[in-house]
Amino acid sequence: MAEDGRDESVAADDDSQHTAEDGRNGLNNTMVEESPTLLRRMEICVAEAEKRSGKNAVNMQETFTVYLIETRPMDALAEGRNPAPDSLWRRYSEFELLRNYLLVSFPYIVVPPLPEKRAEFVWHKLSADNMDPDFVERRRVGLENFLLRVASHPVLSNDKILHHFLTEEHSWKEVVYETGFQAKADSRLKALSATFRVRNPDKRFMDMKHYSDELQSHTSQLLRARARVADRLYGVYKVHGNYGRVFSEWSAIEREMGDGLQSAGHHMDAYAASIDDILEEEEHYADQLKEYLFYAEALRAVCRKHELTQFELEMATQDLISKKQQHEELSTGIVRTFSFKGMTNKLFGQEAPEQREARLKLLEELIEEGEEAVKDKTVECEEHVEKAWVDVQRFKEQKDKDLREALINYAVMQVSMCKKGIQMWSNAKECFLKM
Repeated sequence: MAEDGRDESVAADDDSQHTAEDGRNGLNNTMVEESPTLLRRMEICVAEAEKRSGKNAVNMQETFTVYLIETRPMDALAEGRNPAPDSLWRRYSEFELLRNYLLVSFPYIVVPPLPEKRAEFVWHKLSADNMDPDFVERRRVGLENFLLRVASHPVLSNDKILHHFLTEEHSWKEVVYETGFQAKADSRLKALSATFRVRNPDKRFMDMKHYSDELQSHTSQLLRARARVADRLYGVYKVHGNYGRVFSEWSAIEREMGDGLQSAGHHMDAYAASIDDILEEEEHYADQLKEYLFYAEALRAVCRKHELTQFELEMATQDLISKKQQHEELSTGIVRTFSFKGMTNKLFGQEAPEQREARLKLLEELIEEGEEAVKDKTVECEEHVEKAWVDVQRFKEQKDKDLREALINYAVMQVSMCKKGIQMWSNAKECFLKM
């Protein structure tokens, strides 16, 4: 993910309006005091990565990477002061814990994804080892981008846990576990069941799932095509390296043409040697595409939560209708549907008046509870739809802007690379003409 200009592009939302709305909707129990996004108040960067060794949970030796997070208050910078940044180290798994907490606590938000844990869609000469220095560097950039995304979000940026993650090196895990977010997490099986059993899904969310599937499919195809092109490009540059070696060896046996051949060989060698840096730069553009490949799953998570909420509302409504029907049948004595209890009454006689009154009273209490449950689920479903739709529109605007910028920059890089190739052949041509 590109670093240049990203913090500006993700911080362009109307911060004060959204935070005010969140406060009215009862979200301030997890927020610090309402204010502009955290990125407007704090400079955040992941400055470096470091390889370490230590014992894991099962007391076995392991090697892992930690990332240095540095933060500085923006007011100090605005006043012309340049204080030393506060810093702490975090492992990738801690970033995962933060994101899992955000997913559970803010189910209506398209939570920014983390960079890949292991390299995918790479050209075959590039190492896929997650300890490879180039890969670790790109992941460092991706983790910084994740923090900038979250810190610029009008809702996520004001969460207390995020602030603890950035400022408390040792106690933040205890704070996040104390929220009980794990108990609130919906199981995949439960969400999958709701997907197939919900009767009246919101068409907008069905369209959103289709949109996320297309986003993932098209991005995957683009990344695969880029990897194939990179492989072919690598081969073309290495052919130029062979030309350079041939010209250099040829120059040793051709006295009259020796200087020209040697100069042409140097141009070819320099051109061939530049391919590794070019393809490494390409990987940074590919990482920007990968971010939106992973964003597709974040979109689907919002859809799954809606389906689960809608399914629970439908089940609560169905249960309430059933209880009301039982109450009506018991109070009137007219059984409209077959039931084992009704058949038993016909065979062995009606129950005593006291039993009937007790059952009526119990049903009335259950109906009252059911009405309250339906009311709560209706409010929860409506709030999720309203808030999710606002955040999805924000995400789409961000996606269009980011991908347009990334693809334009990628095209500019390709044009520049082609111009260098033309210049190299022009230089080689001049060398040949002088022979």
